[in-house]
Amino acid sequence: MTSSSMSRALVAMLAIVALSGCKPVDDVMVLIFGRSMRDQRSFDPYENTRPSPENSISFASGNYPLEFGVVNVGQPEGADVPRFTQADLGVPGVGALVVQGLTNPLDRTDPRSMERGEELYMRFCAVCHGDDGVGANAYIADKHPTLPAYNLSGAQVAAYSDQYLYAMIRVGRGLMPEYGSRITHFDRWTIVNYVRELQLQAGNTPGSDVSGGGPPAGE
Repeated sequence: MTSSSMSRALVAMLAIVALSGCKPVDDVMVLIFGRSMRDQRSFDPYENTRPSPENSISFASGNYPLEFGVVNVGQPEGADVPRFTQADLGVPGVGALVVQGLTNPLDRTDPRSMERGEELYMRFCAVCHGDDGVGANAYIADKHPTLPAYNLSGAQVAAYSDQYLYAMIRVGRGLMPEYGSRITHFDRWTIVNYVRELQLQAGNTPGSDVSGGGPPAGE
């Protein structure tokens, strides 16, 4: 075969590969693994949320500081805070005794707590609950029709205790996934405090049964 014939054959082969794209490779993957990227469906945000794998080491496990603003990478969570599950949430807004026994250690008048709470709320919570705590304003409200009916800044959630809000963040509730593996102990309380501020801005004062290290912000 002459060099010109080889060149034409190579060009023809490259043209065939270019026209077929990655299909031959995909077909081989299907033969080997029974599937390819072509056939994999996509999920809408939070459509198929799952808890962390059993026995996995969460971010919070090695970061349980002794006070707000301090990072500790050695003490695991649970040393001072009791363990609980979604089953312990019990009565909505109240929770079982293990939840009621929690204490908000942060002063809601502390600007550091409010600043940190706002940062984390916008990072983790606003996508589902809206920047202002109104579900209808959530970024994925069109994906989940139930969100507009649930407002973090509304009167119903304002009546929830700090402990219950903290517990929901830590272990999740219903369709809401747990964030205990992604948000550390004190940071959860900063989010609780920021949610209280959103409620006040919406004209809903947190109930008198709310515990905490200080009075609601704004008082």
